[in-house]
Amino acid sequence: MTPIWLKQTPTGIALNLHCQPGAKQTKVVGLHDGCLKISLQAPAIENKANELLLAWLSKQLKIPQKQIQFISGQNSRKKRLEIWGPISPEQIIQLLKP
Repeated sequence: MTPIWLKQTPTGIALNLHCQPGAKQTKVVGLHDGCLKISLQAPAIENKANELLLAWLSKQLKIPQKQIQFISGQNSRKKRLEIWGPISPEQIIQLLKP
């Protein structure tokens, strides 16, 4: 069963994330309000948390950073990202387990 935070789109896979900047370490911590909650080590200033999020997702999912793009929420804790490339929803679910 596909989790509520992940949605297959015509162009790729959309993720609904709830990000918590300023944490001790960057990791998936669980679910929050229908989103996958990720704590980020970077502060929420000068786009640092967004940059860290993209770099961290790229590393976790083993895909180039240019295959991850913001749909919405750059200035919010609630973010929507789209991922495209040779990765399946099942692989994303496995790689982003809390």
